[in-house]
Amino acid sequence: MVQTENNTSNKTIHYDTCPLCNSKKIGLTLATEDYSISRDPFEIYVCPDCDFHFTQNAPAPDAIAPYYKSDVYISHSDTKEGLVNRLYHAARDLMLKKKRKLVQNLTTGKRLLDIGSGTGYFLNHMQENGFKVVGVEIDSDARAATLKNFKIKVNPPETLLEQKLTEKVDVITLWHVLEHLHDMDGYMQSMYRQLNDNGVVLIAVPNHKSYDAQHYGKHWAAYDVPRHLWHFSPATVARLADKNGFKVIAQKRLPLDPFYNSLLSEKYQASKLSLIFGGVIGLVSLLVSYMNPSRSTSPIYILKKK
Repeated sequence: MVQTENNTSNKTIHYDTCPLCNSKKIGLTLATEDYSISRDPFEIYVCPDCDFHFTQNAPAPDAIAPYYKSDVYISHSDTKEGLVNRLYHAARDLMLKKKRKLVQNLTTGKRLLDIGSGTGYFLNHMQENGFKVVGVEIDSDARAATLKNFKIKVNPPETLLEQKLTEKVDVITLWHVLEHLHDMDGYMQSMYRQLNDNGVVLIAVPNHKSYDAQHYGKHWAAYDVPRHLWHFSPATVARLADKNGFKVIAQKRLPLDPFYNSLLSEKYQASKLSLIFGGVIGLVSLLVSYMNPSRSTSPIYILKKK
């Protein structure tokens, strides 16, 4: 059960039951805050029955925009000011090729849907390499930037959710997007309808079971409340997939994410040696993930229809 209520001037969403399994046995597991923009406090709840973690009393869809409108929120920004921003963009350029190769190894199909396409760099890279691309992005400024920079017209979310995309696709990608989507089941069901029967879905989300998440606790950058509504682990991704007609067939890792998250987490802790400590924790976390993939910082889950 979901209740939308007024919290001062903003509408928030309060869950009485688990959004994943509908259990009533939910409760507080972590108190943290929005370290990157507002400094507002938020609580993360957990369901003991399925171990799903979620942000309680997060802003409703029509109230969350201010938490994205900041130069420091760089996933939809082209700024390269500051060390973290420069590292982010260097990593993005490197990962574009790695993501393309992963997609090419999974399917021979050339029709790709990228959900949460941001300012269009991945769409453009895939189009330049022979893919027929379709993008979905909630941010109108990001859609405009994609059109301006790459001449690719991107669709608003309702185009997907209301079944207005007529052509099915061979691959669907969500790069650190699912955790932002208020209607996660609605998107999963839309992806099921949009995907060819032999197609694949690639979902990258932070893993709160990772070494760096356990090390940094409430300062872990990938909690990123309230923008991150859901906090996944391999087990809860598998459960969400099964609930919506998919199965997880493989899991890969994003090798640079432990370093990015650790550097940013050190910043949130006001560390004076963030580059050194963040690099060490990032390396340890990466090594742990090779020994135990279920503790990867940001797994890429590969899904197919059941």
